[in-house]
Amino acid sequence: MDSINTRRSIRHFSKKEVEEEKIIKLLRAAMQAPSAVNQRPWDFLVIRDEKKKQDLAMTSPYAAPLARAPLAIVMLGDENNIKYLDYWHQDMAAATENLLLRAVDLGLGAVWMGVSPDETRMALVREVCGLPAHVKPFALIACGYPEKGKEENRELDRFMEERIHYETY
Repeated sequence: MDSINTRRSIRHFSKKEVEEEKIIKLLRAAMQAPSAVNQRPWDFLVIRDEKKKQDLAMTSPYAAPLARAPLAIVMLGDENNIKYLDYWHQDMAAATENLLLRAVDLGLGAVWMGVSPDETRMALVREVCGLPAHVKPFALIACGYPEKGKEENRELDRFMEERIHYETY
């Protein structure tokens, strides 16, 4: 899978809108993620509104790419679907990574910005998005077509043989 080796955090985007069919493909990929006891705690909030993206960009010192992205996706965990509270973060992380990898396959760029477990960030995202109390913001994804000449999805070898251990540490 080339997308695993070529995926990079893309923070600069062209103005080109992400097509609806690509958004659905991103969300389908996210929903294919493995999940503890198949709890699938996820919900997704798709945001194209400029004002909301600007407001979300203020929720964290690292969220500025949202203001430049044509598309934001808020990764959400719904407590009504969480059977094992200790594992919802793992489920959401798997869904987020699936979405990021699918973005590469679709010619898009994306960057993952953490929200949970930072209670301040979670409260700000909850307020901007009008989330009910049982919905937990997990992460923000800025997504779009990479701006030419800025960043690109490209292979970078990060393999570190010295970090591999067999049988014992």
